[in-house]
Amino acid sequence: MLRAFLLLFCLFVSYAEAADTARSKLEAFSNGIQVISGRFEQSVIGPKGNRGEVSSGSLALKAPRQFRWQTTTPYEQVIVADGNRVWVYDPDLEQVSVRSQGTEEAHSPLSVLTDLSRLDQEFTTSESGERGGLEWLRLVSKVKEPEFAYAELGFGQGGLEQMRFEDSLGNTTEILFSDWKRKPALAVDTFSFTPPDGVDVVGDPGADAEVFPIRD
Repeated sequence: MLRAFLLLFCLFVSYAEAADTARSKLEAFSNGIQVISGRFEQSVIGPKGNRGEVSSGSLALKAPRQFRWQTTTPYEQVIVADGNRVWVYDPDLEQVSVRSQGTEEAHSPLSVLTDLSRLDQEFTTSESGERGGLEWLRLVSKVKEPEFAYAELGFGQGGLEQMRFEDSLGNTTEILFSDWKRKPALAVDTFSFTPPDGVDVVGDPGADAEVFPIRD
């Protein structure tokens, strides 16, 4: 009887530990998400540890490949991926750049939040353990020439709370997330963009541009 109890206890502990991994937290957080919005604060840390200024704003993601990243401070910038094109609008410069939406966006770590099926297809994952009160999951892109050396997603009580990634120059970008909302009430034009009158538009991929496949 005691032996059976100890066996069940060990199985329970093993299950509890497995359920508390960063990957399990990602799966729980992303389960069933079609649209999600939140707030962010972003800063870049140089190879010598010097931290740049903090930018902040809002973001919204929609399955399978649409997103809006809107910086409000210390300057304004809007990035919209509508499923076919990526628009980058800099109001201070009165300029919009546009290009076809391709594999660069498909390999963004944030893309797995609304499409968990991409996780093992696009990345090799490993548990990074607990740090700063968060459970961390490391993602390494499977492409030959990735945009970043690795990315880490940090999960806490509020779901995804931090993301860190390092580029080839040794710079580390740190993003803090807050105020996540599932099924938010978003404006109908959140994931579309029309250049304002009078701004310069740089780039024109054209209607028949090759883009990364977007599923309906």
